Amino acid sequence: MMKALWIGLTSLVMALPAMAEPYETAVLQGLDKVTARVTTVEASLGELVRFGTLEIIVRHCDKRPPEDPPESTAFLDIWEVRPGEAAVDLFRGWMFASSPGLNALEHPVYDIWVKDCANKISISEDSSSSKGVSGN
Repeated sequence: MMKALWIGLTSLVMALPAMAEPYETAVLQGLDKVTARVTTVEASLGELVRFGTLEIIVRHCDKRPPEDPPESTAFLDIWEVRPGEAAVDLFRGWMFASSPGLNALEHPVYDIWVKDCANKISISEDSSSSKGVSGN
């Protein structure tokens, strides 16, 4: 009985997909609908990047391991900043590379979507950076 249970649990664990792994850079694409130009933007976590009048901060970027179905997801904050005006909050949430229309930025001039995540965060980097933060 225990052996059958062990085999059943082992096969269940083997069938479960691996968890997505964190990355330090999001690869985004932006479309300027006026000029029809598509631009690739690489944004490191927490770094402010600009695309036209938009300001974007990537808060998190995850990517599934190669053996799983492909998926990259990023949590983004996007504002529109025009000279002489207050910034307007446009988007805050997750975007999915496999389904760009699922949770999209709605803007009359610009489209932004996630293409990929790059520069995998290693466990040792993650734990050493968190130690530095808590030590301050």
